[in-house]
Amino acid sequence: MRHLAVYCGSATPPDTAYIALARMVGDALARRGIGVVYGGGHRGLMGALADAALAAGGEVTGIIPRALVSAELAHSGLTRLEIVETMHERKARFTDLSDGFVTLPGGVGTMDELWEAVSWAQLGYHAKPVGILNHGGFFDGLLAFNAHMVATGFIRAEHAGILIARDTLDALLDAMATYRPHRAIFAMTAADL
Repeated sequence: MRHLAVYCGSATPPDTAYIALARMVGDALARRGIGVVYGGGHRGLMGALADAALAAGGEVTGIIPRALVSAELAHSGLTRLEIVETMHERKARFTDLSDGFVTLPGGVGTMDELWEAVSWAQLGYHAKPVGILNHGGFFDGLLAFNAHMVATGFIRAEHAGILIARDTLDALLDAMATYRPHRAIFAMTAADL
């Protein structure tokens, strides 16, 4: 994996552990020679991730919608900043430019990015690993809900392994590196569905 899209919040929560996590991830990816592709912002976890990766000599590409640039949210010191018109274009560029996806704590936007990456993998728009760094159990509820969707049959058994969750970055990157793509819906016959 040469480039990873990292999904994370633009908020700065009161618990400083989340900012520390984003900094650790940015630093660690840069030290591994993995370029960061992210939302292009300078605030919250996004800014901490980018700043740490840049400080460690890493390559950081930001993808930001024009409306957020005008609100002065864009990071001005990135390796590359791409300005797009819509959130949909932003997510498509994340997919185009990355070899996989890592999700850190965040809010609605982060969840939107995560679930679209999973959905696109199910359908066959990409065959890249989709990871969650479940630091401090932040995603326990989401992972339980995902397991519930598998158990009830709303996620096919062959797609249950798309979402990869680990508690540490090293374990997550190792699992993502060995990910074997599943059979996408596009490759299934009507009898399979």
